[in-house]
Amino acid sequence: MATNTQNLPSAIKNRSEIEKSLDRSFIWLTRIFALAIAATLLWITAQVAIGAWPAIQQFGLGFLAESTWNPVNNQYGVLPQVYGTLVSSFVGLLLAVPIGVGTAILLSEDFLPSKVRLVLVFLVELLAAIPSVVYGVWGIFVLVPIVTNLGKWLNSTLGFLPIFSTTPTGPGMLPAGVILAIMTLPIITAISRDALISIPPTLRQAAVGLGATRWETIFQVLIPAAFSGIVSAVMLALGRAMGETMAVTMLIGNSNNISLSLLAPANTIASLLANQFSEASGLQVAALMYAALVLFVLTLIVNIFAELIVIRMKRI
Repeated sequence: MATNTQNLPSAIKNRSEIEKSLDRSFIWLTRIFALAIAATLLWITAQVAIGAWPAIQQFGLGFLAESTWNPVNNQYGVLPQVYGTLVSSFVGLLLAVPIGVGTAILLSEDFLPSKVRLVLVFLVELLAAIPSVVYGVWGIFVLVPIVTNLGKWLNSTLGFLPIFSTTPTGPGMLPAGVILAIMTLPIITAISRDALISIPPTLRQAAVGLGATRWETIFQVLIPAAFSGIVSAVMLALGRAMGETMAVTMLIGNSNNISLSLLAPANTIASLLANQFSEASGLQVAALMYAALVLFVLTLIVNIFAELIVIRMKRI
């Protein structure tokens, strides 16, 4: 026993040295992983930029302002595709954000029995697991007829508004926006719910103790406290919507025209790449790579903007 007692300090010392070595190794391992992610991102960007360089040299920034896409005459511009990408994404968010945040509130508060909430959480997460092509097929056979009938009514009653000024013929901006809303709904709901659940219970208790009603507590205390998380959810959903390919390609109409009407066919950058890359050659390949680089920059701007909002809200 005495021998064990005498050897105890040296054993503790040796063990602490081993633990320190493991800590240092873990720190360097995480740094390597983080640098590997950054290096992969830079590598992808460099490869896309190299592939797009002939188009960048020939068209410059005019590529963003030109509306013609004619591979026969080597005339390329992505203004209609940029417009379609942004508008379809914002239409999707306009529909998905209120529903997603409302669902997150429903699933984070005690409005429903716990078993019912568990089932609803599972169903919301299941929406994220459905392949986009399945959404596209469902959209063609179910969503497009519904939206077409709704669009005819909107055109007949509100046709004086530019956003409903054309007669719907099937695929168009509005069906694409609706399908994007459905596809981004799980992201907004799940992340917003996590942000609401992570709020300390003392905030709820303090609000109730001060005489606030349940809805006053939700809208004046809980949502402001979780606002940074909700903004992050919305921005992640926006990034997903801007990069969505198959479902949007099947529903948006793939028309390289700019129209203020949500009932008219349109196009997106992702749809353009999906439709033309397999048969592209020569300068068309470089133009498509240039379009991919533009989409990459747009998503990067969205993520930077989201981070700035989150940082500002944390300071407040």
